[in-house]
Amino acid sequence: MRDIRSLSKIELLEACEQLGEKKFRAQQLWEWLWQKSAHSFDEMTNLSKEFRQKLQTTFSFNTLTIAKSQKSSDGTVKYALKLNDGFLVEGVLIPTSDRVTACISSQVGCSLSCTFCATGFMKRERNLRADEIYDQVALLRKEAEKEYDIKLTNIVLMGMGEPLLNYANVLAGIEKITSPEGLGMSPQRITLSTAGIAKMIMKLGDDQVRFNLALSLHAANNEKRSTIMPINDSNSLEDLIEAINYFHEKTGTRITLEYCVINDINDDPMEAEELIAFARQIKCKVNLIEYNPIDFAEFQSSSTEKIQRFADYLERHKIIVNIRRSRGKDIDAACGQLANKLNE
Repeated sequence: MRDIRSLSKIELLEACEQLGEKKFRAQQLWEWLWQKSAHSFDEMTNLSKEFRQKLQTTFSFNTLTIAKSQKSSDGTVKYALKLNDGFLVEGVLIPTSDRVTACISSQVGCSLSCTFCATGFMKRERNLRADEIYDQVALLRKEAEKEYDIKLTNIVLMGMGEPLLNYANVLAGIEKITSPEGLGMSPQRITLSTAGIAKMIMKLGDDQVRFNLALSLHAANNEKRSTIMPINDSNSLEDLIEAINYFHEKTGTRITLEYCVINDINDDPMEAEELIAFARQIKCKVNLIEYNPIDFAEFQSSSTEKIQRFADYLERHKIIVNIRRSRGKDIDAACGQLANKLNE
């Protein structure tokens, strides 16, 4: 059977007519699916029992469920989310005093093999569908209110997978999340993080997306970046500069450069100079991220003092910089640590 949430609004209207229902039922059904985030036909209480039974026998309803959760000492909560075919992805809720951010995934596993990232050591099984991307936000939004009594404020696509290698589904999912007929969240509250697919960054510009873009940079010379991020072999720093400037020209949006500070790998003054030279060629700000060690690699985070010196050096050279402290490290929920370990 076809999944009910794979239908467009026009297809839903046609389906209602074929089932002998009046046209306005399609709007009611659409609201249940995308505004109220219903997970079953039984929840749709303003539809007749007879109509719900017809829907039950005509369509499938594939939704995500929470398989497990684990809470960090700092309040971060990691969730294992089970897909209808049995695969698992991870999502994370990260609270602060006045906001809650949901970190969501775009693929089951990843194909990019970044050497410092746990997900990069997993096999990429498949792309997530648009409804599965939407579902993560719908579920975590409910969890945020239950866990912290605060509404979900921000979304980052920084979980498992490379979002730009699942372009159509990611954009369709974001459309459902931001649409007034969906969850109605502001696109300015959403950040998509990419390892750097130059042609797809340019496509984001052509599509004039309204959400924020972050580039996982982590090294600002081609040789070093290629050793830790093989994607750089086919998407060089020069390609990325061209793509980012095109994106900015089309959208007016300044991007964020993410830079994991790894001890004795990318944290000395020479690397700071290279980062400054790269940043000056684009409109950007820099987030310095504490590196989170993983089982698969021997990298270690730089010391707090070393990261601060690196940040101070950038600031002296007029680069906008923030230091992002790790959250959820004790439950492998921090940046670069997602590898379904919660389910072992």
